[in-house]
Amino acid sequence: MQRVIGAILILTATSGAGYVYCSELKAYLEKMQYLRYVFSLIKGEIAYTHAPLPEVFQEVARRIKKPYRTWLMETAREVEQRTETGFVRAWSRCIDRYLKSLGLKQEHSILIKEPGTFLGSLEQETLDHTLQMYLNRVDLEIEKLREGLAAKTRIGSCLGVMSGIFLIVILI
Repeated sequence: MQRVIGAILILTATSGAGYVYCSELKAYLEKMQYLRYVFSLIKGEIAYTHAPLPEVFQEVARRIKKPYRTWLMETAREVEQRTETGFVRAWSRCIDRYLKSLGLKQEHSILIKEPGTFLGSLEQETLDHTLQMYLNRVDLEIEKLREGLAAKTRIGSCLGVMSGIFLIVILI
């Protein structure tokens, strides 16, 4: 009887580990989609208001959730106060400081830092076109994540159950 209960517990635990792995993958995809949403809000705000970047960041920050709100508010504050020598440094530093909790992969962190190189220095029409190209690149990254998600969730679920069965066979 104890072996049966142990086997059920092992199978439940390993299946649960597979489920947690799958849910973490889905959460990561949602983070990337929300970052894409934030950048589309920034693009729209720049295109329609022609306001300075700190004002754009503050306006967009009012409409989004934390930690993205904190990131944009602090970026706006640093750009207004000119605490950094350039916009690129302030942008990168604020991303490193306030979006660290998202746990982005290195390649996606670099992708998020990229707009800092062109946001503060281009004309309106060029900036609009460049932001659209950037959003297209983010869309491609999200699509890659989405394609890999289906296979990885299937593998994660199967590995959870299979590893549980393997442990049960070894222990019994």
